[in-house]
Amino acid sequence: MMREPILPDLLQPGLPLVFCGTAAGRRSAQAGAYYAHPGNRFWRALHAVQLTPRLFAPAEYPLLRALGIGLTDLSKHHMGNDDELPRDAFDVESLRRRITRHAPGVLAFTSKAAARAALGRPAGYGLQAERIGETRLFVLPSPSGQARGHWDLAPWQALADLVRA
Repeated sequence: MMREPILPDLLQPGLPLVFCGTAAGRRSAQAGAYYAHPGNRFWRALHAVQLTPRLFAPAEYPLLRALGIGLTDLSKHHMGNDDELPRDAFDVESLRRRITRHAPGVLAFTSKAAARAALGRPAGYGLQAERIGETRLFVLPSPSGQARGHWDLAPWQALADLVRA
């Protein structure tokens, strides 16, 4: 029996950009919306780098697909902070299958932790050398309020510039 994901993927073939986090946080799981914690900078960052024409509320996440943006997570069946997740929470093979099937232009990991889990190695911010199929891979600073000390909008702007190019 297939379990329902905590948050459904927002995917379709050929999107220019898909964001991938580690897992839904508790607030996001409760709200049924991606990046729903008020301290999370995701929605403000999208607007600041002009990937969205206005500031979206987390509950409006389904509207992103019309802008060419998708959303997914490495863990579809666990929620919480990264340090609360079980060791086997991340399903990298499932992510690779979804990305290969939908072939977005860029898959952007919304944290170094997500990138490390998916790539099997530590990764710096920015465009990575490897791909999943034809999809380019990009690593961003986490927008989580818990990662405030590492916040930098510049890689988000570089991603927006890459996607628009």
